[in-house]
Amino acid sequence: MRDEVDLGMGHKLQVQRDDVHGENRKAAQHAKGKLSAWERIEYLLDGGSFVEINMYVQHRCINFEMERREYAGDGVITGIGKIGGRPICVFAQDFTVMGGSISEVNGQKVAKLYEKALAMKVPVVGLFDSGGARVQEGISALSGLGRIFYYNVQASGVIPQIAAIMGNCAGGGAYSPALMDYMVMVRSANLFIAGPRVVKEAIGQEASLEELGGIRVHAEESGQVDFVAQDDRECLDYIRRLVELLPGNCDGYPSISEKYNYDASKVAAIGTVLPQSNRHSYDIHKVVDCIIDDGSFMELKQYYAPNIITAYARIGGHLIGIVANQSLDKAGCIDINASDKAARFVRMCDSYNIPLLTLVDVSGFYPGKEQERGGLIRHGSKLIYAYAESKVLKITIILRKAYGGAYLAMCSKELGADMVYAWPSAEMAVMSARAAADVLYRDISPQKKEQKIEEYENLFLNPKEAMRLGYIDEVIEPGETRDSILKILEVFAGNWGNQSKKCHGNIPL
Repeated sequence: MRDEVDLGMGHKLQVQRDDVHGENRKAAQHAKGKLSAWERIEYLLDGGSFVEINMYVQHRCINFEMERREYAGDGVITGIGKIGGRPICVFAQDFTVMGGSISEVNGQKVAKLYEKALAMKVPVVGLFDSGGARVQEGISALSGLGRIFYYNVQASGVIPQIAAIMGNCAGGGAYSPALMDYMVMVRSANLFIAGPRVVKEAIGQEASLEELGGIRVHAEESGQVDFVAQDDRECLDYIRRLVELLPGNCDGYPSISEKYNYDASKVAAIGTVLPQSNRHSYDIHKVVDCIIDDGSFMELKQYYAPNIITAYARIGGHLIGIVANQSLDKAGCIDINASDKAARFVRMCDSYNIPLLTLVDVSGFYPGKEQERGGLIRHGSKLIYAYAESKVLKITIILRKAYGGAYLAMCSKELGADMVYAWPSAEMAVMSARAAADVLYRDISPQKKEQKIEEYENLFLNPKEAMRLGYIDEVIEPGETRDSILKILEVFAGNWGNQSKKCHGNIPL
């Protein structure tokens, strides 16, 4: 059904009404297990809060009979709404309009939305479901894409940007979500630069959509995805939770929740998590769970570089970012992927004034030819740089091993940690006692070497020497961990060294 919209001054626009509200195109999306673009917006935002922008704009292309294809809005819905009473800007690509392809006008709509978001200093949410740049427009479509990229970068580190991959996200259009801060991906979606046909034509390689850009690729191998969602609704739930957690911009501070629960029995439980032998592994999640408010844990990149965890949680209602070595994987050693994962998270927390809690149990950077040739030094430097650059409140707790350069990289006092605690089980040294004895006493008898190992252990493999030298502030019992953190958060959070803080972008690492 077509209708006329009176624009005033004698001008009228012919509009395909079902393209404005999508009522006649929902069935195709529902058949794929997807919501329509409008349904996604309605589910995401507070009821009745959405104000659409540039509703009736259309493409200007006259090539390839495009003048016969008129769609009000040109395949993307843009506007302002609220989540939990907080204003955000949102755009949603509509796959039922020319495959959600990005045109010059389409890109301009998103760019104008970003201008408003930056002026208001509010978050931007992008719901991606597109086949990429509109082929019929050639360079003009690329111009539209380029304008989006420009504003992605201008907004980086200034206002939170959250991307949702809810269908295909292909070609040049895949770079926009990659430039944003957080990415949620639905299991049935795909994210790739070149599809199977293009790959086959270009290099003769056979590959399926799933192999090129499916959820396993980006959740486990590329590390692109922060959160994996089962369907559209769960994806949008993740976004609502993120928006409610984060401050609206780089000048704001996280809200403090007055409604939280904590099971007091976990105070005693935390002391039972570490195994008796430091050669045995354990799940760092159990330590974290004993510290944080019940039900507040929100892990990012859960399936990527599992030797280090990154997560948001609350302690006494205070939002914190957690970085922790996971001894169940690679003995908690830091490799290339773990360095990138943690460095990006640290810079994200610094951008939005979220205090950092670092839990240390690391015996070193992960060794080997593959790591060295892959640039372990370069990637490890990113983590060191991120911690040293950050101006937020930083609390470090050494649980067990803290060896070599990896100890420094995990937010040591030298890299700017504001408070460093150690459990009695902490071991702080260049390397393990046995490795040190092999270096220092290579030619002595086995019996004497055991004596030297014991000497090294007595000197370094406890926190006493480090405390005496000022490298740690206090030795605490495991059961005192939560209270020690909370005391600092209550006194200093939101007012700790931020006078010299400057906004910085979050370059994809």
